[in-house]
Amino acid sequence: MPNEIYLSVIIPAYNEEKRLPKTLREIDKYLRQQNYESEIIVVSDGSTDRTCEVVRELMTEIKNLKLIEFKENFGKGYGVRKGMLEAKGEFRLFTDADNSTSIDQVEKMWPWFEKEYDIVIGSRDIKEAILDPPQSLFRRFLGETFGFLTNLIVGTWGIADTQCGFKCFKKKAAEDIFPRCKINRFAFDPEFLIIAKKIGYKIKEIPVYWKNDPHSKVKFKGMVKMLIDLFKIKLNEIKGMYEKKS
Repeated sequence: MPNEIYLSVIIPAYNEEKRLPKTLREIDKYLRQQNYESEIIVVSDGSTDRTCEVVRELMTEIKNLKLIEFKENFGKGYGVRKGMLEAKGEFRLFTDADNSTSIDQVEKMWPWFEKEYDIVIGSRDIKEAILDPPQSLFRRFLGETFGFLTNLIVGTWGIADTQCGFKCFKKKAAEDIFPRCKINRFAFDPEFLIIAKKIGYKIKEIPVYWKNDPHSKVKFKGMVKMLIDLFKIKLNEIKGMYEKKS
């Protein structure tokens, strides 16, 4: 059907009133040039600034812009999950509000979906990926350490970068995977990736262009919470909690 949504773009947001307008306009400009129907879904996760007001104001300008609003902050994983399950697209992409990976990078994904992959994920850590500017040695060390721990604890072997915020799912995969997810915050990416592996969905990791923010801070407290989440995922797996949808 010509009016069916082909691509849903989900953007989890927490207090993003300043960065969202530019990001939404850039995504909308790209989508308007495509020959398929699309939608943009912003999931405001308990924002206390004007994030929701900004999205509503842009609805008159941007076609098929939608808002999911939570009064309470539940976590990025929760927001992505709700956005994925409320989306209507045959393909469902989530991306970050800061537009670190531009929407045109989705074009690299289509050939892999045609090769029967169910999930295609962006990566900053494989050959031909570009980080502009490059990460510091300390940030690279932290990323590689977390990647190793993720592989060791959860079993995401074969995936170099589980944390890149640019991932796309076929409709069936999204509707099968996300209802099984339990992690709301820090390590939600490794959780849905390991669920996808358990179910048998094919995952392809591709290099992307990433506009790196050198001023971004990695807090030790956040790293510890991510590590705790990894052990929660492993425990959930042992308990068989990923076998059935919630």
